[in-house]
Amino acid sequence: MNFVEELKWRGMIHDIMPGTQKQFEKEMTAAYIGFDPTADSLHIGSLVPIMVLVHLQRAGHKPFILVGGATGMVGDPSGKNKERNLLDEDTLNHNLNCMQKQLEQFLDFDCGKNSAEVVNNQDWFNNLSFLDFIRDVGKHISVSYMMAKDSVKNRLETGMSFTEFSYQLVQGYDFYWLWKNKNCKVQLGGSDQWGNIVTGTELIRRKGEGKAFAMTTPLIKKEDGGKFGKTESGNVWLDKAKTSPYKFYQFWLNSSDEDSKNYIKIFTLKSREEIAKLIAEHEQAPHLRILQNTIAEEVTTRVHSKEDLAMSIKASSILFSKSTAEDLKSLDEDTFLSVFEGVPQFEISKTDLSSGILDVLAEKTEVFESKGEARRMIKSNAVSINKEKITEDFQLSENDLLNGKYILAQKGKKNYFLIIVA
Repeated sequence: MNFVEELKWRGMIHDIMPGTQKQFEKEMTAAYIGFDPTADSLHIGSLVPIMVLVHLQRAGHKPFILVGGATGMVGDPSGKNKERNLLDEDTLNHNLNCMQKQLEQFLDFDCGKNSAEVVNNQDWFNNLSFLDFIRDVGKHISVSYMMAKDSVKNRLETGMSFTEFSYQLVQGYDFYWLWKNKNCKVQLGGSDQWGNIVTGTELIRRKGEGKAFAMTTPLIKKEDGGKFGKTESGNVWLDKAKTSPYKFYQFWLNSSDEDSKNYIKIFTLKSREEIAKLIAEHEQAPHLRILQNTIAEEVTTRVHSKEDLAMSIKASSILFSKSTAEDLKSLDEDTFLSVFEGVPQFEISKTDLSSGILDVLAEKTEVFESKGEARRMIKSNAVSINKEKITEDFQLSENDLLNGKYILAQKGKKNYFLIIVA
């Protein structure tokens, strides 16, 4: 497998420094990507660089994952229009630990010479004084060189602190340290990192009298111009406590046809031939959403598990196809609440279960405005409790409680109501 050629046909290369492809072709090469520890979970935007590292390792090269314990305390100005709040050391360390566990899901850390390796730049910056840094590193990069970078030029009008101005030097030193101590010859990253990355290659050239290389991936955008990975409720996270597997699965399932043609190349490991076949099948029957289903299944399994995928598929069928009370009961509470997030909720007491169903639906709750309306719709076979049609003499009991405290009422085809039994 040719690493650079693999990324090219997948549309995953934006900029590449001359000589980079030849470097990968002539020998096993160590390369690294840095991850910013601003949160205690990676999000799906992080999947792009993660997949680059996966392809790197599959091609026989060695991936380094640099977690920015030091740079996270400075803040990268790239792509930012204002300075962000800096995190304290305890928060950073917590975030780093969480991120490392997630990265271990994708890469092999015990496969010999090209085993993945995590490094933390705090390990080499801890013992480096400010005076040593500006004397031994800062003198090799001119102010005019740093001012020419887009990450600096774009902030000159709104203002930039010396802290953020120095970021490219700090990141450049990361590359230099890895080149010198780990024989790491290539830095990979997003296209917005190009300026910082080439500062590293320049530092290696000037300070180390060596040669290093760089390659970046394009920033992924949605067909409608929206930011990839953003939804109405915010980021789509890899941590199931932040984004449930069901919502994660739904994100991919709801992708447009055009986006899916890109996503299947970037986020799955399917071959060129398999993808071409899937795209052709999709175009013959777009209503089957073959691409969306394929991506959702593969990525959800990799990020979460086969069990979470099965739960997500079952949860999706609750809303969009025929299902039963048993299907509802098989969902764990988090998945159940994810499926019915945003539907009207009402609370009743356990003693209210002994009331007639008309009382529960029209007086104890506001599923119906009146008993008369409830009665008419029940007679027309348009009311369900826990996905089962009911009659006027239906009696609720504790056996109907989902996860021990929920009842799902449905009026017509699309109107759901969640009754919480205290």
